[in-house]
Amino acid sequence: MKKYISILKKTKLFAGVADEEIGAMLSCLDARLREYKKGEYVLRQGEHLNHITVLVSGELHIQRDDYWGNRSIVNRIAVGEMFGEAYIAPESGALLNDVIAVEDSAVIFFDVRRIITVCSSACRFHSMVVQNLFFAISEKNRTLVQKLGHISKRTTREKLISYLSEEAKRQNSTSFTIPFNRQQLADFLSVDRSAMSNELCKMRDEGRLEFKKNYFRLLKD
Repeated sequence: MKKYISILKKTKLFAGVADEEIGAMLSCLDARLREYKKGEYVLRQGEHLNHITVLVSGELHIQRDDYWGNRSIVNRIAVGEMFGEAYIAPESGALLNDVIAVEDSAVIFFDVRRIITVCSSACRFHSMVVQNLFFAISEKNRTLVQKLGHISKRTTREKLISYLSEEAKRQNSTSFTIPFNRQQLADFLSVDRSAMSNELCKMRDEGRLEFKKNYFRLLKD
């Protein structure tokens, strides 16, 4: 597990914590490493979670399938990102979504009770981790609000414009790649894939953008 300390150091949860302190805190926080093959479930809808989880290798999707098999991607988890924090309160209830590995992945689970309660050994950086957890939850909520802004648009085109505009702003460039393939993007925006592809082609023909696979370049009218 220690080979992932360099990744943990870059996460929001351990921001400002020295490498040697992270190594010491792994035992304090009852850290446990679990590995998953592509397509395996990391967490399932209906489970109860009492851990903070950090992805240290691979990629995960938080998603939900309805009764008829229609899929919606709630969020994408990249290396270094935390997930599951929305369910750590005592009365949060069961998980509403599945978490699936979209490639071979490794996840570290931290006992949330160990995080929010200062241990008997009084790790010097423990209070910093608690503060970081609060800030990380706040930022995650902001990200979810951004997604709600995309999917609340009325038409497929409006959803695409909202999402692509936000990505251009986030990456500070009119040329960028997105972390989704076509089907995943449709699932993320809650639209039909064929309708979305047709709309992208119309926007390309109108001179509003260029694209190839997951690469996009936004153009002025």
